[in-house]
Amino acid sequence: MSTDGGASGGTGGGPQIHIGSISGGSQAFGDHGKAESVNYTAVPAEPGYGELLTAVRVLRTELGQREERTAESEALGAELAEVEGEIARTGRSAQGPLTRLRDRLAAYGPAAATAASVTAVTQAITQLLG
Repeated sequence: MSTDGGASGGTGGGPQIHIGSISGGSQAFGDHGKAESVNYTAVPAEPGYGELLTAVRVLRTELGQREERTAESEALGAELAEVEGEIARTGRSAQGPLTRLRDRLAAYGPAAATAASVTAVTQAITQLLG
């Protein structure tokens, strides 16, 4: 990249920029230019964890649509978020978070959302934990 002003042999009229190519990153031009870049890294889920991730997301969505919020639903939401985040970051989840989520679902799950969503998450955890 080079900038040429009138004094350095440019065509006059202010700075000029000559770019051969740009790859990766964000660029902005002009007085009010603004560039933002957001990068995501996808981690493929290990076998069985993809199914659990989908079931967890469905249940979290259902919980989020409920008008009534209780301490139990908030705690369940936090457990679901932990497992979802761990699978999204690493492609799997450790036994501890899965066990806590399974136990919370057993104690509170039927009141949390539809039985189908709770059952899907519970079955996926059972297959992974054995």
